[in-house]
Amino acid sequence: MSTDTDTTPESDAVPGRFWSDRLSSITRHDLPASIVVFLVALPLSLGIAIASDAPIAAGLIAAAVGGIVVGFLGGSPLQVSGPAAGLTVVLAETIHQFGWKTTCFITVAAGLLQIMFGLSRIARAALAIAPVVVHAMLAGIGVTIALQQAHVLLGGSSRGPAFENITELPGQLLNLHGDDFLVGVVVIGIIVAWRWVPERVRLIPGPLVAVLVGTVLSLVLPGDPERIKIDGSLFDAIGLPGLPGGNWGAVALAVLTIALIASVESLLSAVAVDKLHTGKRTNFDRELVAQGAANITSGMLGGLPVTGVIVRSSTNVAAGARTQASAILHGVWILVFSIALVGVVQQVPKSALAGLLIVVGMQLVKLAHIRLAHRTGDLAVYAVTMVCVVLLNLLEGVLIGLALAFAMLLWRVVKVSVQAAPVAGTDRWIVTIDGTCTFLALPKLTKELAKVPTGTDVLVELTVDFLDHAAYEAIHDWTRQHESIGGKAEFVEIGTARMEHAMTGPPRRGRARGMLDEALGPWRDRSDNAVAAGVASYHRSHAHVLRPHLDELRDRQDPHSLFLTCTDSRIVPNVITNSGPGDLFTVRNVGNLHPADGSDASVEAALSFAVDNLKVRNVVVCGHSSCGAMKALLAGTSAGPRLDVWLAHARPSLDAYRAEHPVRLAAAAAGYDEAAQLSMVNVAVQLETLQHHPVMREAVAERGLTVSGLFFDISTACVLEVTADGISQITDQDAAAPVTV
Repeated sequence: MSTDTDTTPESDAVPGRFWSDRLSSITRHDLPASIVVFLVALPLSLGIAIASDAPIAAGLIAAAVGGIVVGFLGGSPLQVSGPAAGLTVVLAETIHQFGWKTTCFITVAAGLLQIMFGLSRIARAALAIAPVVVHAMLAGIGVTIALQQAHVLLGGSSRGPAFENITELPGQLLNLHGDDFLVGVVVIGIIVAWRWVPERVRLIPGPLVAVLVGTVLSLVLPGDPERIKIDGSLFDAIGLPGLPGGNWGAVALAVLTIALIASVESLLSAVAVDKLHTGKRTNFDRELVAQGAANITSGMLGGLPVTGVIVRSSTNVAAGARTQASAILHGVWILVFSIALVGVVQQVPKSALAGLLIVVGMQLVKLAHIRLAHRTGDLAVYAVTMVCVVLLNLLEGVLIGLALAFAMLLWRVVKVSVQAAPVAGTDRWIVTIDGTCTFLALPKLTKELAKVPTGTDVLVELTVDFLDHAAYEAIHDWTRQHESIGGKAEFVEIGTARMEHAMTGPPRRGRARGMLDEALGPWRDRSDNAVAAGVASYHRSHAHVLRPHLDELRDRQDPHSLFLTCTDSRIVPNVITNSGPGDLFTVRNVGNLHPADGSDASVEAALSFAVDNLKVRNVVVCGHSSCGAMKALLAGTSAGPRLDVWLAHARPSLDAYRAEHPVRLAAAAAGYDEAAQLSMVNVAVQLETLQHHPVMREAVAERGLTVSGLFFDISTACVLEVTADGISQITDQDAAAPVTV
């Protein structure tokens, strides 16, 4: 993991120190990383140019431009750009259709379109493409590259369409050139085996070693394997693009295709690179503008299209790069090499680069992506997209994949579950409708509703987040018909979409958060009939859900805990403990007190009944913040004669608080105010009182009854554990063991 800069606040304050530290960081981190990336990028750039049927120098020009231009202008600090395998298929088709000069013009136009994308701030919209389609697209490109280069590996030349490459492969096998084949196989073997060499040796890029070994081998073997040919120097290869001679519609389609693929691949690569380091995040719009500028420059100079490349970028991060300087320097090294050592490049056999490209192509088919597509139910989309990219072309394959992915998404989103069944032991029926209820659900909806016998009582449970007019009308018409022949239909609406809204305007998807607010938030009705309104709402939406659970408890109760808490209206025991009916035997009084002298018969009776008769497994005391009882104790003023008598039972808690009880110190250290500190101390004192109660002592000894303390902070809605000597957070791990004092 790396960060984007080594600067410190002190160096920021002094300009001279800042630039000194920056230069030191580049020297120590970016310079070595740039050399490693250069060694990886060089053979890949040559191989991609060959696979695209473009001039060899075009790959080197694109690599240098991608490193330098995007390095200076880009929004991704550690991404490295250059010619990419993902564009070889569409680029080869473009060159065959329009020629090289016009392809350079198309590259320039694609760059202009990318700049428009970046300036219009739609870069993130490109990330909305289904990842499974992108993964399948890359896999299809990889298979196509491997099929093309297999012919070169065998000593021949690649064909155009993938189908032709497949059908003519047997004939090529019968006429293979032994020297080319041996060189290519050695290159493949070295690259594949490089992961198992010692770590120190792996500092040298495996592809570079493989191509060097393959080149040396080709020089000593008998035969004359075909080698790379570069006519003149890199400067001789530079030339202005040519205007199309016509067929502008096809040209525009090629421009759009290259611009979209280059943009999506660059943005996805930037996202992946951001996950590899902890430094500055990518500015996607700026990155897209930089990619466009690089493509304009590369096309004007006679280079291949440029994209962000994950192979070079991940190598850059792993090599310890910190800033864009690494990408810029890698472009400089490629430029220097291309000018000074062009003769060395011409010694490389094409079969060596074919072996390299076959490995690169097959690495685009990732088993992890296939497994992910299988787990997420998208394997059909992956397979169809990949096959269509291979057998048709890249654009058609991606469009077919996107259409299939959208169709599957639509099916998943709009499908609804409808079930009609009799209620066991009764003559009633229940119809459950769950999901997104639209006109597409009408066949299933009418089929299930037809199962309900005439004249029966029916409960219709609607748990839907979307209800359109067609579905509402079908349900409404069925209800009217069912009731007209003696039946009865009762509706319960649990979901966020309501029947009453179906005719008042266009259908809208309901907010799940609104449903939670309605269930857990305070009542909004402040009228005199607030309780009645709440009961009506309960009957309408929740009563039938509780009915089967309560039916099991109608003759008995088996709570797991006695819950002693305050009468404060803001404390809802079942909510803060995520428990349901029958779980808590709740006792509430002002200040959550258990009088030590046993003078309160109500509390004593509840304690005895819960422990001796109901056999609860836990006794819990829960205090809370902003407690009026605790505030009255701290103030020391009278709260009224009756309340003063009751609060006298809390004097031991006040005394412990003034004596600097450990819980008070822990609460103060955590930043709680004095009332909250006293409330927590009060919980600890009540726990101590309960421990000495004879009923409790006996239950603890005989069956392991636990006694625990809680504190509910109203402002944050968080619950803390309170023990005899401190407080702590409650986590999922704590739930595995009992909380005891």
